[in-house]
Amino acid sequence: MLQRECLAPGVHLNCIPADKFNRCRISLHFRFPASREKATDQALLPLVMDRGYAACPDMTQLTRKLARLYGAALSVETSMQGASRVLSVSITGIKDRFALNGEALTAEYAAIVFGVAFDPYFENGCFSREAVEIEKTTLARQLESEINDKRLYCVRQARRKFFGDSPAGIERDGYLADLPSVTCESLTAAYQEMLRTAQLDVICLGADEDVVRRMTLEKLAGVQREPAQLENYLFMPAQPVEHFREEMDLVQAKLCMLFTWNQCAKPEQLNAFRLAMSVFGGSATSRLFLNVREKQSLCYYCASRFASPTAFMMVDSGVEPANAEKAEQAILKELNDLVNGPITEEELENSRRGILSGLNSVGDSLAGLENWYYNEILRGGNVNTPEQAARQLNEVTAEDVRAILSGFRYSVSYLVTKKEEPSHAE
Repeated sequence: MLQRECLAPGVHLNCIPADKFNRCRISLHFRFPASREKATDQALLPLVMDRGYAACPDMTQLTRKLARLYGAALSVETSMQGASRVLSVSITGIKDRFALNGEALTAEYAAIVFGVAFDPYFENGCFSREAVEIEKTTLARQLESEINDKRLYCVRQARRKFFGDSPAGIERDGYLADLPSVTCESLTAAYQEMLRTAQLDVICLGADEDVVRRMTLEKLAGVQREPAQLENYLFMPAQPVEHFREEMDLVQAKLCMLFTWNQCAKPEQLNAFRLAMSVFGGSATSRLFLNVREKQSLCYYCASRFASPTAFMMVDSGVEPANAEKAEQAILKELNDLVNGPITEEELENSRRGILSGLNSVGDSLAGLENWYYNEILRGGNVNTPEQAARQLNEVTAEDVRAILSGFRYSVSYLVTKKEEPSHAE
């Protein structure tokens, strides 16, 4: 069970029991308002921070240090959570009691993860100019390669049309056109703003809690803090459906359909959403899989997902270009049939068992436990254990599923398909 302690305004220490593991994990999650103007700086931050910190600025030196700590693993990543951005710094390694020579490993891990987060390597008060230029090249290649994964490209294009100028539509990886204007000075300013405005959740799994608590307070003592008030949920108003089509040189077309729920999702509805997604298109027993893919052979894959922070459902599929319209109509028919027709006990229980299996496996890894509890924190309200969620899931009925699915409104369709052959009139 999670133990949550407020250390300062906007700062919480979250301790999760991890007795069955021989490894421990310390993570710092900074959540702050996403900004379109600063999106590319914010996207570049983890790449530069991952290279080292003040006490260990050389990448090779840092890699050797982690190796000496029995192969500890460090990661710095960013993600989007509704209208917020999250920057996460994590380290994983073996517990103190397994050290061969009695090393205080938690203190070593904490020094690294807090050093990366609070004491980055600066030259003349800014991030290293060389490091910034190297990682700008890395990020540019990443952004340029989006088009190579047609499924990912189609999904992102659909999201761009769906969200428009909404803060929820800000790109996690920034914008290629903005990269030339990113400098070591602008990146340093983005970092300092993050420290000042972020809500910080420190998550400790199996590590020495006193060491982590003390290190958190020490690092915060030198930071001017003005934590921002952040919204956990938002939604896109319903709008007339828009269809977009893009032609490319490809064989398998990609179709992405987005639906809005037209109101913010509530934490207590999450289990009903889970079951609704599984019944509709989130499992091998779902309507989309069995009817659209298997029986009608209209797509190679077809799955539905729900994003609770922004209350939208996505259905993406790979289809033969000639079957794109048929697949779209078949998907809409399955949704309509679930809303207006019967939902069998068999399909409901098949989906329920699949979700319960996933809930039972949450505690199989440190990362699984951390992801579960941090997502619970982000949603607000009560922080449920996987066991509590399982009990709540067992209470969800077919009528609950129908009520969830009936709230979705079709908003955006994006089709990436092959170029049409020019007609040759005789």
